[in-house]
Amino acid sequence: MLKNKLIPFLERYDEITRLLSDPDISSNISKMTELSKEQSSIESIKEKAQEYINVVTSIEENKLLLDDHELGDLAKEELKELEPKKLELEEEIKILLLPKDPNDDKNIFLEIRAGTGGDEAALFVADLFKAYVRYAENMGWKVEIVSSSEGVLNGYKEMIALVKGRGSYSKLKYEGGTHRVQRVPQTESQGRVHTSAVTVAVMAEVDDVEITINPNDLKIDVMRSSGNGGQSVNTTDSAVRITHLPTGLVVVNQDGKSQHKNKDAAMKILKARLYDMQQQELDAKVSQERKSQVGSGDRSGRIRTYNYPQNRISDHRINLTLYRLDAIMEGGLFDEIIDPLITHYQSLAISEAGL
Repeated sequence: MLKNKLIPFLERYDEITRLLSDPDISSNISKMTELSKEQSSIESIKEKAQEYINVVTSIEENKLLLDDHELGDLAKEELKELEPKKLELEEEIKILLLPKDPNDDKNIFLEIRAGTGGDEAALFVADLFKAYVRYAENMGWKVEIVSSSEGVLNGYKEMIALVKGRGSYSKLKYEGGTHRVQRVPQTESQGRVHTSAVTVAVMAEVDDVEITINPNDLKIDVMRSSGNGGQSVNTTDSAVRITHLPTGLVVVNQDGKSQHKNKDAAMKILKARLYDMQQQELDAKVSQERKSQVGSGDRSGRIRTYNYPQNRISDHRINLTLYRLDAIMEGGLFDEIIDPLITHYQSLAISEAGL
C-alpha cells in the first residue's frame, strides 16, 4: 500500500527537524549541512505524502457516512472530488519516489555533429542548434558556444555549447541520438528531397572532484587557428588539441584567441566526455536490459525525423508525430516532444520499480 511506503519519509523528516534543533548538532556545521540537504531532498515527498494521507483519511471517513440519512448525499459529493484527487496524488508521488538522476540538476554540454548528407547535414546542425537555443531561452537558460567548426553556407560541421540552467540535463538528456532531416537542400537545383542526418550528444558538466585525469595520459598540441579553406584567422598558436591517450578521445578548440582559454574549454569538454563514457559503461554493467536509462542509450539509433515537405516531426521512441515542424523549430517548442518523452520514461521506471 502506497500509504505505508510514505510513512517512513514523514517520520524521517520529523526526526531531522528534531535533530536540527539539538544544541550538539547545531554547533556542528558539517552535520547541520548534511541534515539540511537530506531534509530538503525529501521535503517535496513529505508535503505530497501529508496531502495524500489526508485525502485517504477523508475518503475513509466519507465512506462510513454513505448510509447516513442526513450526511449520505454530502459524503457522495465529497467522494466525487476526493477519489480523482487521490489518483492524481498517487501518480505524482510515484514520480517523486523514483531514484533521482544525480546529473539532473547539472549544466550540460550539447554537442551536434554533421553526419551523412555533407553540406546539407552541416546546414541542419545550424538549424537544430538555433532551435535548441530558442528552447533554452524559453526555459530561462543561458547558452555559451564552446567550440564550433564551420561548414559552407552558414552551416556547421560541429557545434558544442554549454547550456546553463536548472533542469537543463533533466530536460535535454533524451536528445542524444541520430536526428534525421528530409528536405530540399539549398544546393539542390531540381527540387529533390534529400535525407541527411546529424548526431546529438548530451553530456553533464562535471566538477574536478567527479573525474580525475592523469596529466601523463594527455598529449597536448598547440597550433595556429584556421578558418574555412585553411585561411589563418589569427597569427598566434592559440588553437589547442588534447588527446586522451588511454581512450583515444580527441578534443580541439580554437574559438578563443587565448591559448589558455582554449585549453581550459577543451579540458572541460574532455572531462564531460570521459564522465559520460564512464556513466554509459556503469549503466551497461548494472543492467543491459534497462531501456529507460535515457541519456546513456544507443546514440547510433535514429530517434527523430524532421520532414520539411510534410511539416512533420516524428519521435520514433514513443511513436509521436506532430504536423507543426515549422512552429517547433522556429519557436524552439521542443517541450511538445520532450514532455511526452519524460512521461514515457517515467512510466517505464515506475513499472520497473514496482510502484
